[in-house]
Amino acid sequence: MHELQILTRRRFLRSTAVASAAAGVGGTLGRLAKAEPGEARRTGLKIGIRAASMKMVGDFDVIKTAAGIPGIRGVELQAAHGTPNLRDPDAVRRYRQEARRWGIEIPSLAGVWDRGVHINSPGAADSLLKSIRAAESLSAGVILLAFFRRHAPDMAREESYGPVVDLLLATAERASRAGVVMGLENSLGPADNKRLVDLVDHPAVRVYYDPHNMAHYGHADQAISGIKLLGRERICMVHVKNGEKLIEEPGPIDWPAAFRAFGDVEYDGWYIYETAHASTEDCIRDTRKDNAFLQQHVPTPAG
Repeated sequence: MHELQILTRRRFLRSTAVASAAAGVGGTLGRLAKAEPGEARRTGLKIGIRAASMKMVGDFDVIKTAAGIPGIRGVELQAAHGTPNLRDPDAVRRYRQEARRWGIEIPSLAGVWDRGVHINSPGAADSLLKSIRAAESLSAGVILLAFFRRHAPDMAREESYGPVVDLLLATAERASRAGVVMGLENSLGPADNKRLVDLVDHPAVRVYYDPHNMAHYGHADQAISGIKLLGRERICMVHVKNGEKLIEEPGPIDWPAAFRAFGDVEYDGWYIYETAHASTEDCIRDTRKDNAFLQQHVPTPAG
């Protein structure tokens, strides 16, 4: 599809779908903004952690365990990975029950691709639609679409990025009706991510920003400046990590500077840990320390 055709198509989408999509996304953000008891209520921060970081993928007790870490308000689950996973409706219901029981939100789903599927696969749309349904049932506002290296499009070649734009356009309206944003996390730099999101031009498609990944994939000099380039309107969620180190330790990202940059663009969404740990016990210990660091350096959201 030529870029002119994409632009024409996106104008049509905006004229027919933006109002309902914005309402769905706004409702989701409203749900996510509810404060939980304890430290998270005092700071106003929305801090979550991946089930994978806790080494508890496919374990319903991940919700209870996360609830026991002061400051943690949410868990990012894996959609298609682990046993059981969110392709099983009974597992979705159980996670929903556990989240309600322990006062923990499920703000996002990762691992949305079924085995052997990636963003350029024939089965990509089916994987996305199944993940959107699970997210809707769990009141998760974001699903993470990961595509790195050879699976990431070349934004200089329409034949490379065009099919990705088409896929996102084909599924964005279903996502918006569910109150779900598709957050793109990939090996592209900030400028290419901006171009990709702007080509789709739909409120249900944004960037899941990971400063550490920006450095890992060769964009270290743009990791922090990219926050301003993309702006609050294009960033739906943020991953926080420093390899196997605490967030406060030296690493590829100056996290206090990154948090200031997020504050400068008035980002007030979730910060989700994607940290590495030797065990669940190590994760709990380290996350307590990381929470104290975030509570010190993340600007308090307005209001």
